[in-house]
Amino acid sequence: MFISLISIVSIVLWVALSQELGKSSKERNKQKMITLMSAGSLSTVIVTISLVQNLQFYSL
Repeated sequence: MFISLISIVSIVLWVALSQELGKSSKERNKQKMITLMSAGSLSTVIVTISLVQNLQFYSL
């Protein structure tokens, strides 16, 4: 449940960042972009670490 929530939040953050990047350079808010990118990166790292920890490695 926790990973699902973090994954959804991560997707929303990256979509918001792409929308901000789609604006003209005069309309862009650099502080907002930095915040969205930092939060998106952090949430992506959390999801990645969690998924790697849940992998089961089988010995041949």
